[in-house]
Amino acid sequence: MAKRKHQPLDPELEASLPRVDVDDLIASVKYYVDEDFAHLWIKDRAVCQQCQAKPCLAFCPVGVYRLDRQGQVMVGYQACVECGSCRVGCPFLNIGWALPRGGYGVAYKFG
Repeated sequence: MAKRKHQPLDPELEASLPRVDVDDLIASVKYYVDEDFAHLWIKDRAVCQQCQAKPCLAFCPVGVYRLDRQGQVMVGYQACVECGSCRVGCPFLNIGWALPRGGYGVAYKFG
């Protein structure tokens, strides 16, 4: 289990970043959900149980990661916008990520 030290952004740099309303951006996204292949997954649930901070609940811009009633991290990959933040956001590198199969995933209208 790899462990990385969290280093917050410099407050001046953080203040310079533009505020973005993710809901406005998500409205322009079309999803093609692959119900047979989850392209995001938790590698080892025991690692998640030991993680106190659970940054996965905060770093995903569309809230793919949630806690269920038993406190287990759930992955709702169907809403994923393929930003890649989960590939680097977990301090234990405990999230598996693969590109969706051809024809599936997110299709952006602009850009």
